[in-house]
Amino acid sequence: MSMTDPISDFLARLRNGIRARKREVACPRSNLKLRIAEILREEGFLDGVATAEDTKAGSITVTLRYDGRASNAITGLRRVSRPGQRKYVPSQQVPRVRNGLGIAIISTSQGIMTDREARKRGVGGEVLCEVW
Repeated sequence: MSMTDPISDFLARLRNGIRARKREVACPRSNLKLRIAEILREEGFLDGVATAEDTKAGSITVTLRYDGRASNAITGLRRVSRPGQRKYVPSQQVPRVRNGLGIAIISTSQGIMTDREARKRGVGGEVLCEVW
């Protein structure tokens, strides 16, 4: 089955898992989704990321992080660059999300990284999504 926008699908699965209070969320595996999940884990938004090769393409299982009983570490997810409207930024205009409380995930010529890392390296690119 072909998917038009796999990043939006991944973010929607995360959002739905959070709203349903799931502990884990599974989605089809791709290197892009795996890198985004690893960045979210490194930044403290997720507890864990595991891959399984059970099907032909494999899958990613993401463990969501909950702070205490009620609140989740992720309060918002937003897809910025979409297939119908791409959003590219130069290195001087890399966005700040919620005054530094969130992160923007950017696809650059040096790989997929956070907004802070892109500013530090002095590179711009396509703004994939924002998480706060």
